[in-house]
Amino acid sequence: MKIKFRDVSSGIVEARAVIEIQPDIFLNEVTILKRHGELQVELPQKSFKGKDNKMHFLDIITFGNENQETIWKMEIKEAYLKWRKENRKVLVYSSE
Repeated sequence: MKIKFRDVSSGIVEARAVIEIQPDIFLNEVTILKRHGELQVELPQKSFKGKDNKMHFLDIITFGNENQETIWKMEIKEAYLKWRKENRKVLVYSSE
């Protein structure tokens, strides 16, 4: 599994990832979040407003069981931590 990360500096979002799940097949918008000091992996979802005016969410990717999902997210988190060690955040301050 090949993963490419890019920094995002807005709110709780740490980075976004593009994952090559098979040769030339990519999953976009996997998000690395930092909530309450803990890293979390959020997979993309489709959202839409139903006839009842409620928001509904569908997972883009689903797993056979919860263990598979947990292991996959852990692999992504470990890859992110390795990438983060090699690519430190650069904070830019303006003195205007």
